[in-house]
Amino acid sequence: MSLRAPQHELDKLYAHAIEGYPHEVVGIIAGERSTGTVRRVQPLINERSDSAHNRYRVSGLVLMRAEQALESEGFEILGYYHSHPDHPTQYSETDREHALPNMSYVIVSVCDGAVADIASWRLKDDRTAMDPESIQSV
Repeated sequence: MSLRAPQHELDKLYAHAIEGYPHEVVGIIAGERSTGTVRRVQPLINERSDSAHNRYRVSGLVLMRAEQALESEGFEILGYYHSHPDHPTQYSETDREHALPNMSYVIVSVCDGAVADIASWRLKDDRTAMDPESIQSV
């Protein structure tokens, strides 16, 4: 699968990542699963008080409510995003260990307060690694 995202939704994701710098930010990517089209980028709050520069946390209840709200608007959950402050877009072992099957995991690298790169990843069926996934701006 590949993701197709309107530039204004990518810009929203970039703005969230820059705003949160030098801490990680996190959010949901929602849209149409059949086409991989992103219709909504939904920022969440990183609840992590320790290690927020390289980890994020969102309570299960907050995540569930955000997902339900998006689904009630007719969107499907395509995946999640987070930022890597002053670090490349390569997924970490923690990212892989917490990944769910059939979801996109977008990582935005923010270096010195500016977006440096973006990449998307999908967990392999055997959970040993993640494969790169293309992101097209539409």
